[in-house]
Amino acid sequence: MASSARRNATITRKTNETEIEVFLQLDTVPGVDKQDIDVSTGIGFLDHMYTALAKHGGMSLRMKCKGDLWIDDHHTAEDSALALGEAFKAAVGERRGIRRYGTGFAPLDEALARAVVDISSRPFCVTDLGFRREKLGDLSTEMIPHLLHSFAMASGVTMHVDVLRGENDHHRAESAFKALALALKEAVERTGGNDVPSTKGVL
Repeated sequence: MASSARRNATITRKTNETEIEVFLQLDTVPGVDKQDIDVSTGIGFLDHMYTALAKHGGMSLRMKCKGDLWIDDHHTAEDSALALGEAFKAAVGERRGIRRYGTGFAPLDEALARAVVDISSRPFCVTDLGFRREKLGDLSTEMIPHLLHSFAMASGVTMHVDVLRGENDHHRAESAFKALALALKEAVERTGGNDVPSTKGVL
């Protein structure tokens, strides 16, 4: 039978552009565990999105990022997503006894997003988010598909994230992260077995 131990990972990433520490725990048992979410990247809207991802994904997440925001938001958004992806990959560990595939739909008022993921070790990312504004708070909207791509590459996950409708870009972005959270939560769910969910026998 698969282990009931909590799956977690700690990642430290330091470059000339960013210093990041991430702790991620995939398993939070309702009524037993209290989710521990504390995100500080220096970009308020990015903190909001990562917090939504963790909350609705049933994960605990502590992330501290110090980046070169005097230049712009690019390095902080990209590198935090890479570090989070590395932590997710490490926390999942050997791809045994998990569902592997996950699908999530999340509405936020008039906005509706869909995310479909495969924990495949074949990273790929397709997004269609349809933003109209240049920025949401201090986060450039062009960075949102880029950071999702960065997370996919680092985590080894195939991801398709689409905003199906919505007039408000804040709602569009938040519904996308919530849909992704639900898809990832389903994909990492333990099946109770110990098999590799692939006809190849390896992922």
